[in-house]
Amino acid sequence: MAAESNAVYSNFDTIVLGAGIQGSFTAYHLCKNSKTVLIDQFTLPHSRGSSHGQTRVIRKSYFKDYYTQMMTECYQLWKELEVEANVELFRQTGMLVLGKEGNPEFQTMKSTLVENEISMESFTSEEFSRRFPAVNLPEELSAIFDKSAGILYADRALKTVQDLFQRFGGTICDGEKVVDIQPGSLVTVTTTARIYRAKSLVITAGPWTNKLLNHLRLQLPLKTLRIVVCYWKEKVPGTYGIRKSFPCFLRIFDSVEHHIYGLPSNEYPGLMKVCYHSGSDADPDERDIMFQDSLEDVNLLSNFLSREFPGLDPKPAIIESCMYTMTPDQDFILDHHPEHNNIIIGAGFSGHGFKLAPVVGKVLCELSAGKEPSYDLSPFKMCRFQSNLKSLL
Repeated sequence: MAAESNAVYSNFDTIVLGAGIQGSFTAYHLCKNSKTVLIDQFTLPHSRGSSHGQTRVIRKSYFKDYYTQMMTECYQLWKELEVEANVELFRQTGMLVLGKEGNPEFQTMKSTLVENEISMESFTSEEFSRRFPAVNLPEELSAIFDKSAGILYADRALKTVQDLFQRFGGTICDGEKVVDIQPGSLVTVTTTARIYRAKSLVITAGPWTNKLLNHLRLQLPLKTLRIVVCYWKEKVPGTYGIRKSFPCFLRIFDSVEHHIYGLPSNEYPGLMKVCYHSGSDADPDERDIMFQDSLEDVNLLSNFLSREFPGLDPKPAIIESCMYTMTPDQDFILDHHPEHNNIIIGAGFSGHGFKLAPVVGKVLCELSAGKEPSYDLSPFKMCRFQSNLKSLL
């Protein structure tokens, strides 16, 4: 479909494609020093991608130390955003990490907390039972408590960033699907409504990244997954509630490939959010189809809750969905296009990127402006997938 008008909008320094949390934070940072337009194919707000929903976990405990280092600044930037907008975006709850002492990921997360002097607790089984009587901790498991962790109010955070972006002079154009991208010293982006031209382009399109990169003759090794987001009814209201100071949790397994995480009852009164950190392959334009794999994930969660969270009804009260965009190593891609230095790509946030968006946006802004990045980006360069990159040149 061609643009409705032949008019070319050239009064922007930077175009950002994709108004999820990563693109919105990128645009927020950019607009302080350049004229920026943020484009999304859907009318905002929407629930089609990876940034919708009321809550996300925020934590400093990570398997990889460079994320912990980035999270230190993220906490500061989230706080600054709260002050700037005069709105609460973060609530500290702490997070339980449950796993076997011999599990490498459990040990690494524990070491990361200790080495970075992040406030934490360890429990004996008796101490755990007294503190969290509504959780059945298997005998072979240990528990640590990341005191710094909590929840982010996700929908509120996304709207706040977008509102501030517009307050600082940024332009949002939603409901415009990209139909063509032409690289050059000025990048030309054609949507179903307009034609835009700017010095640089940042692509933060989540599960639609490779569909946009088709226009630039590049494909990244990204896999898009449909994740079931389940809410489970408390048998006794408040048992796992945020008002009773119940924390987030992360359950690390040896026997299954991925982990299970949960957030205290908050967004839906009397319902706790517990999800499996994986899903079934799905095209983002067909995500509302219920696949058999999704039902298997719900059954896995139900069996887990019956064993370890007996205060929850093991039949989900609400099932929603969102999209993950996965890289093979679950690290992000933050890099220039290999052929076009003024096109920047932020992709593959692999289900753990929301909390890191303030720093991701800052880094993508720096790359777009030709500045030295604030962090070592070697873990995030696409050349690490050299054998998997598909150039259509």
